[in-house]
Amino acid sequence: QVQFVESGGGLVQPGGSLRLSCGVSRSMYAGWYRQAPGKQRELVARITSAGGSTNYADSVKGRFTISRDNAKNTVYLQMNSLKPEDTAVYYCNKVPPYGYWGQGTQVTVSS
Repeated sequence: QVQFVESGGGLVQPGGSLRLSCGVSRSMYAGWYRQAPGKQRELVARITSAGGSTNYADSVKGRFTISRDNAKNTVYLQMNSLKPEDTAVYYCNKVPPYGYWGQGTQVTVSS
C-alpha cells in the first residue's frame, strides 16, 4: 500500500507563501487535495505522471503551482498570495484518489 507523507504546512499571514511536498510514485497521476473544517475534501491541483500537464481549481488558479521531481519521487504545491479561505488540511493522493489518505499537512492563513 502506498503511503503518503505530506509536509510543508504552517501558519502564514494573508499574502504569504508556502511550499508543500509529498512523496509519490513517479508513475502516478498525482493531485493535491484540501479539506477545510466543515467542508468536503476537494481537488485543487493535479499533474500528469510526466509532469507535462497540470490543472487547477478555479479558486487557486494563478496562485498555486503544482510540480513534480520524478527523480526524487516528490510532488510539490507552491502556494502564493495565500488567503484566509485557503486554510485547510492539505493532502496528496492519486487522481482519482485511493481509498486511503495520509495525515495531511495543516495550512492556516491568518493575521
